[in-house]
Amino acid sequence: MNTLKKLGVATIAALMFALPVAGVGAADHKDVGLAERKAREAAEVLVRDYGVNSVQYAIRDQGKVVLSGGLGVTQDGKQEAVSKDTMFGIGSVSKVYSTAAVLMLVDAGKVDLDRPLTDYIPDFQMADERYKQITTRMLMNHSAGLYGSHYKNSMLMADNDSQNYDTLLENLRNERLKSDPGEYSVYANDGFQLLQLLVERVSGLSYNEYLDRYMSTPLGLTYTKTPLDTFNRASLSPVRFPGIAGDLPDENANILGTGGIYSTAEEVTLFSEVLMGKRPELMSTESALAMQAKEYRKGIWVEDETNTYGYGLGWDSVDLSPFDQYGIKAVTKGGDTVLYHAALIALPEEGLSIALLTSGGSSIFNTLSASNIMLAYLQETGRIAEVLPPPTFEAPVKVDVPRELLEFSGLYGTVGSTLEVAMEDGVIAMPSLLSNMIPEQNYVYTGDGEFTSEDGHTLISFDEQTNGHTYMRTRTNLELPGLGQTLMAYYEYQKLGENVLSPEVSKVWQQREGKTYYALDEKINSLFYLVPSSILWKPLVLDEKGGYANGTQIKDANHAVNIAEIPVMNGRDTFDLSFQQRDGVEYLMEDARTYVSEAAVSTIYGGTASRVTIPESGYVRWFKVGSEAAGKTMSVQLPVGGGFAVYTADGGLVEFSVASGNRAALLPENGVIVFGGQAGDVFEIKLANK
Repeated sequence: MNTLKKLGVATIAALMFALPVAGVGAADHKDVGLAERKAREAAEVLVRDYGVNSVQYAIRDQGKVVLSGGLGVTQDGKQEAVSKDTMFGIGSVSKVYSTAAVLMLVDAGKVDLDRPLTDYIPDFQMADERYKQITTRMLMNHSAGLYGSHYKNSMLMADNDSQNYDTLLENLRNERLKSDPGEYSVYANDGFQLLQLLVERVSGLSYNEYLDRYMSTPLGLTYTKTPLDTFNRASLSPVRFPGIAGDLPDENANILGTGGIYSTAEEVTLFSEVLMGKRPELMSTESALAMQAKEYRKGIWVEDETNTYGYGLGWDSVDLSPFDQYGIKAVTKGGDTVLYHAALIALPEEGLSIALLTSGGSSIFNTLSASNIMLAYLQETGRIAEVLPPPTFEAPVKVDVPRELLEFSGLYGTVGSTLEVAMEDGVIAMPSLLSNMIPEQNYVYTGDGEFTSEDGHTLISFDEQTNGHTYMRTRTNLELPGLGQTLMAYYEYQKLGENVLSPEVSKVWQQREGKTYYALDEKINSLFYLVPSSILWKPLVLDEKGGYANGTQIKDANHAVNIAEIPVMNGRDTFDLSFQQRDGVEYLMEDARTYVSEAAVSTIYGGTASRVTIPESGYVRWFKVGSEAAGKTMSVQLPVGGGFAVYTADGGLVEFSVASGNRAALLPENGVIVFGGQAGDVFEIKLANK
């Protein structure tokens, strides 16, 4: 879902692996049209170079499918066709469905976008009186001020447990807002879960029933489903993960309004007819046009007009680059779950849309590929004369830094981390950005308040905004080999003030520095166990002066609070830290999840036989691999529904029984093991030398 784009570095890095693909790379596309040739080439590059094992695409022009295709690879790397009826998770593309569902209620006179949300969900409350100012519109344009996302137990394998959605109001009741409602837009998944709830409360139907009655049935959407629907699961495109042989169990995104829909490329483009105002009997043209308005300009935003980001109602962008260069309005929505990825681009004035869905990869790859295919189709059909060449870049030429810019040096923060920014001789050293897609490098001052990267593709500058915050702004022509370039402009970091602690408070936090905290209440069939360091492992890192922990501002010995108020994307999914000590064990509470300190994690017994029992709380059990067990093979007799995972010391996946079906694993030195199941479940363990 863009829902899970927050997984960022860990997920994208883990999934960007290349299978040897037999028969891919040198195919002759001379006998097909320009757009189809571009689509086939893009699919081949995605499969060969970007960790994708299945691609499906479709273009719809004036209501008719004019291009449809797909490419996949088997587990041994052989090329295969992908049927137009193969279903994929579309992640956060689901958000335009929940947006449309509410706008249908607006058309029916049952909802007013600018009335308080509490008019429709009276039991919606937060620990912040400003929640009463939140409107339905603010949920759709990401400006409600919500912390962002509750991910706990949202992404499960072969399990449609809806506890994440069922506990949403309870979790929000204990949270505050990070900004005034309407102050600025920053991506927030929870807002679309609230839209789902609004649809149910106002219509009197379950969300599934509403989608079926008002979207799927009238449009004839046969393959558009959610995890709660009954359908042939064999129609889903297989999902895979590096290091695990075979296909994984089905991925269920059990947060329907924000990212839970499955569909096909052809059916996504058919639904886009509604979003473009071409099906007024379902949703009015007025509502379609309202979705396309520049909502992001109502609050604080980067000044750039040409961009990949620019929120409408539900849309990620309502003036997507590079189509603006041709005088064509384009709207887009991307989506990422853990293993599925999607992009929808619609050109309302042209009556055109394209969807590109994948198993593996990233919605960024999908959006760029879909843009290039659409441009080829526009050229092929005579709507544009030619596709403009991408910009070229040269090494920057450094000039002297004005003295006033030196004031922008200092401590900066983003969600989860801090960074000391220093300007030394006109150079700023920056870590990798944008989930490692912009490499670590130096930026030199090139004039006009801008510092340019060594390769010339990326500019950083500093904005003093009307809310009193200073932001580091990034503008990048992100180049992905074989796919092309995409332009992104967004705020990267927020300048932080010094946070001086008392010696007593400082000592407590220094003792936590470098310690890892492990999540206890994530179900063992969660997809997050594939990449635990993104969500389930929380190493605690302090800034140099010790006033901030994981980007949050320390308030006292046991509490630190979010202060990131960053528009666009980097201020999403914020959190507070709260520590408790119970029976001599320290626990961390974050994002409605409970973590335990590594100090309380026992070492797995290194003898021949042992057992592990799940406690009455139902919490998973974490263990370290000591010297006596390291190098031995662990065999586990599993209870029904139980499972385990084994990791290297740095979080690399060794074995995950729920995903692989295996019951044995080689234990790595200084590794980590987790067991999960129902309260009272017993795991019988045997260790043997290799």
